[in-house]
Amino acid sequence: MKSLNDLKIQLYADGADKAGILDLYAKPYVKGLTTNPSLMKKAGIKDYEAFAKDILQTVTAKPISLEVLSDDFTEMKRQALKISSWAPNVYTKIPITNSRGESSLPLISELGRQGVKLNVTALLTVQQVAGVAAALNPAVPAVVSVFAGRIADTGFDPIPIMGACGALLYGQPKAELLWASTREVFNIIQAEECGCAIITVPHDILGKAAKMMGLDLTAVSLDTVKGFAKDAAEAGFKL
Repeated sequence: MKSLNDLKIQLYADGADKAGILDLYAKPYVKGLTTNPSLMKKAGIKDYEAFAKDILQTVTAKPISLEVLSDDFTEMKRQALKISSWAPNVYTKIPITNSRGESSLPLISELGRQGVKLNVTALLTVQQVAGVAAALNPAVPAVVSVFAGRIADTGFDPIPIMGACGALLYGQPKAELLWASTREVFNIIQAEECGCAIITVPHDILGKAAKMMGLDLTAVSLDTVKGFAKDAAEAGFKL
């Protein structure tokens, strides 16, 4: 079993708490960072731009994805150009549609022509990825974020879908397929084996992976039993 340092897939830390971001940014096995408005809301962030610019004072040598906030395409474009201007390592996240289901592909194409590095997000279908593959600028780096974890949540196997998505990106030499919405450590192995270039991993799952990946299962079994015994004794349970 591989350790985090042995993986070929790039690990991106996914979160919005400043301490966690800066700690994980310093880890050699973390190759990039992502966040989104939902994570920022959960972390209690009030000023999006101030938070982003504060993080970018330290996060300078690895890519970081920051998402537009607007649901209107004209405003989305303005925000995308603003976000992309903050630092050369910023990828601007654009959702595949707005909340009304209207396609973002024309905007993705336009921003690509202007040289904006994009992270196209909230993708769940092969058809959506096909549209993105046709819209991207082959000369500009891009990330294509497919929410494999949410696909699995619906009862569908994400592995063949991710494989098909990867095949669609062969004509985009600077586009990287990203496994998003990671639910467990094993997803890292699955993402690598099905050919994804990147996987975003929440901070807590990264911590678990750093601690447990590659451990001997017999040792884990014994540690589990010790935990049960310790908790039973501390609780004072009697029969």
